Amino acid sequence: MRDIYQEVTNTIIAELEQGAAPWVKPWKSGSCAGGAMPYNAATGKRYRGVNVPLLMGVSAAYGSPAFVTFKQALDLGGHVRKGERGTTVVFWKFLKAAAPAGETETTSDEGAEKLIPMARAYTVFNVAQCDGLQLPAIEAPKPINPDSRSDELEAAIANTGATITHGHAGAFYTSAGDAIGLPNFEQFRDASNYYATAFHELAHWTGHESRLARKLGNRFGSEAYAAEELIAELTAAFLCADRGVTGELRHAGYLDSWLKVLRSDKRAIFTAASKAQQAADYLTAAMERQALALAA
Repeated sequence: MRDIYQEVTNTIIAELEQGAAPWVKPWKSGSCAGGAMPYNAATGKRYRGVNVPLLMGVSAAYGSPAFVTFKQALDLGGHVRKGERGTTVVFWKFLKAAAPAGETETTSDEGAEKLIPMARAYTVFNVAQCDGLQLPAIEAPKPINPDSRSDELEAAIANTGATITHGHAGAFYTSAGDAIGLPNFEQFRDASNYYATAFHELAHWTGHESRLARKLGNRFGSEAYAAEELIAELTAAFLCADRGVTGELRHAGYLDSWLKVLRSDKRAIFTAASKAQQAADYLTAAMERQALALAA
């Protein structure tokens, strides 16, 4: 029987063993996404969760973040070229089952039900692996100028409401003070690296008990610290791709610990990617909600 969790985990492990995270490797050396998030060219919908790191490297290899299924390529007036190999991605099918007492998620006339997520795999192809596609236009994020501050990103970060101070020797988030510390802007190699680092620390900030209340101890045990860093890394990668930032992520010192986590638990990357997506969604909503309020 096909084990999708192990297949996906093996794919990520293989990339990490080469010394680079798949969500970092694509765009230049040690940079996060310089293009749009991977998306389905037929529907325009962005891929989410674990599918993002699975597709980022493929996006860079082909120079496009757009993907289609074999059937979608035909529906778009083209076809996948003969001999091309696709990439496995995951979708979730929710099955209904009786919920144990105290664990009711939905209620119907028949009684309590619980929705159980089941992973299903399907294959997608980058549009560069296809011929004859008639694609709708999708606007990619405009890359920021790496040599200067971005008013748009400065406002977005401020809109989160996070307490951020500068002038520190390194970058950090402290849960005790619920605050982020960063070196001064001028100490970073360029603007992109400053914003990528800020996104990483904002990801940690979302885990506070007053926000997403991210508790990883029971799930990962002694590897909880490595798991939290993986979540922050993925969150930063998602935000970088979404906002055209090409700054370096902070993965290098964690590769060995991430490999240990993934080798011991085939579902770990799914959990980390899911929590990273939650963090990215939380931050994006905060950035946009405040911006709308100010514009009203």
